[in-house]
Amino acid sequence: MNAEKAAYSINKGIWGTSVGGKETLSSHLGLPEAAWPTPKTKDSPETISLTFEKGEVVGLNGQKMDPVAAIQALHELAAPFGIGRDIHVGDTIIGIKGRVGFEAAAPLIIIKAHQLLEKHTLTKWQLFWKNQVSEFYGNHLHEGHYLDPVMRNIEAMLADTQTFVSGTVTVTLHPYRFELQGIQSEHDLMAAKFGSYGEMNKGYTAQDVKGFTRILGNQTAIFHQVNFGQHEEN
Repeated sequence: MNAEKAAYSINKGIWGTSVGGKETLSSHLGLPEAAWPTPKTKDSPETISLTFEKGEVVGLNGQKMDPVAAIQALHELAAPFGIGRDIHVGDTIIGIKGRVGFEAAAPLIIIKAHQLLEKHTLTKWQLFWKNQVSEFYGNHLHEGHYLDPVMRNIEAMLADTQTFVSGTVTVTLHPYRFELQGIQSEHDLMAAKFGSYGEMNKGYTAQDVKGFTRILGNQTAIFHQVNFGQHEEN
């Protein structure tokens, strides 16, 4: 390790590497290129695929592997693009804010790919409530409350949402960024046989639309009639 890198505190783990230095003690300075653990050496775009089973990454580029091996292999592919570099600002349990750099190419790609797969395979309200409890779970865990019984309740809910989150996500890697191209899944709720967004739908008619528009608008119409004297017109 050269003298410049020795000036930084680097803690490497499977789920990313933290980088601390004089810049992270300020609010306005970014980390220099030399501070990052993995040098940027790739420039030509590469397209890869991630395979998920019940919400867990289990394959890379068509090769089956356990989740830990998949995370490590993806890091080797993506980190040389300079992907996954950022500076995190968080709230500590003692009430002060902390700032630390991190290099986490594999986690950032996996998380975004997983979110895209969820958008295709979960219902609207599954997505909504999973996002609500996920944030609470992360904060509670960060503050040392892993043994709180509510954590087991939330884990049961989160695990159940992943029952049908299986499929393959295609991602293109570029210098300092990545693009999600799309997904393939037998559980894709965007199935064409039920109709296409912006095109003719097979699940309902124009008359159905008039009906549910009137029903869903009832409460709003009553609110305006009661409070502003606006009478509904037939």
